[in-house]
Amino acid sequence: MTQDDASKKNFERLLSRMNPLVEQALKRYAWPESGAPKRIVDAMNYSLQAGGKRLRPMLVLAGCEAVGGELEPALPVAAAFEMIHTYSLIHDDLPAMDDDDLRRGQPTCHKAFDEATAILAGDAMATYAFQAILTHVKDATKAVAAGRELATGAGLEGMVGGQMADLEGEGREPSIDELRYIHEHKTGALITSAVVCGGIMGGADAETLKRLRSYGKSIGLAFQVVDDILDETATAEQLGKSPGKDSATDKMTYPRLYGLDGAKRYAEELISKACAELEGMQNAEALRTIAAYFVARTH
Repeated sequence: MTQDDASKKNFERLLSRMNPLVEQALKRYAWPESGAPKRIVDAMNYSLQAGGKRLRPMLVLAGCEAVGGELEPALPVAAAFEMIHTYSLIHDDLPAMDDDDLRRGQPTCHKAFDEATAILAGDAMATYAFQAILTHVKDATKAVAAGRELATGAGLEGMVGGQMADLEGEGREPSIDELRYIHEHKTGALITSAVVCGGIMGGADAETLKRLRSYGKSIGLAFQVVDDILDETATAEQLGKSPGKDSATDKMTYPRLYGLDGAKRYAEELISKACAELEGMQNAEALRTIAAYFVARTH
């Protein structure tokens, strides 16, 4: 068995252990039945229940576990991260953004419903994520800290700002600084915040949170580098979405800047840097497994 095969096997075992916890959290902490119009609730459920690896909530749990925390109190936060991520996918796929027809192997939300419903479903999901944290995290100090961290990672200084920079960069020659800003914010910021929130819920001290943040920044950037690579090399079946979108829209990507081999080497360097931050953490095997899987995906 090759190292890549072993990394993928380890990741599958991690999925089988943590995914049931995430799905349980989504059933428990997502929106209850209410008097809201059925169509928007159906659209929200359609997108949230479409599957995926649930990477961001899994990073919350892995970060909590790494610092010796109990996973149960972190479940509302894990669910909130999946809500934020799913809302971002709904809006990403809209005609005004990436204009995609396929997500997680099924028609995108605006194709299954309509554009207005998809916009409102994303809006509702984004706000409900914070409602879930504020309602279900019993430790008020941790609830505030986790909510603030999620807001930073998802908002103007994180994912949203990165998405705007990505749109502005279409059709222009990429620079390293611009590309790094886009990837660190559009994708990396939410991944980083997930790991940090796990540490917050696990009771980590300031120095440990700093190291978890550094780990998150490195794997967050690596994730987007790998995503750029797969956009050029993988099939729609493998991706669960339409491949080749970046090239078609002339977007800035790491393969375009460094070439495929150079982009792969850069991803490997980022993963090595991330894992170095975990030295001395007794329960960080899940975080190491996730990092190793990122590189294995490119092969």
